[in-house]
Amino acid sequence: MHTQQLPQTRYSDAELAEFKVIIDAKLSEARRQLQFYLDQLSEQTNSEDGKLRGLDDGVGTMVNEETHRLASRQQQLIQHLENALLRIENKVYGICRATGELISAERLRIVPHTTLSIHAKQNR
Repeated sequence: MHTQQLPQTRYSDAELAEFKVIIDAKLSEARRQLQFYLDQLSEQTNSEDGKLRGLDDGVGTMVNEETHRLASRQQQLIQHLENALLRIENKVYGICRATGELISAERLRIVPHTTLSIHAKQNR
């Protein structure tokens, strides 16, 4: 008697634990990077030299805006990674929100917060 293998509909608890380790590491790095940007902004705002240069130097404003942009991107990444941890907790991590199929483990290792398979992303 031959039993047909059903396609995997979710990642196993062991696989989810592996992804959690990857996400925790990326989250830690993203938070460290965000703190770096926030410290830079605070330093630029609070230093007398920064205040004086900011008045007559457009470069200071550009640097400040760029640092704000980078900090904002880090905050978004942190939110996406935290959402991925919630999906792991709920055992729905790695399921493509467009197709309902599993996103490849290779893709999740590279972009652990993704919610789309490569196929779904290309068809957007």
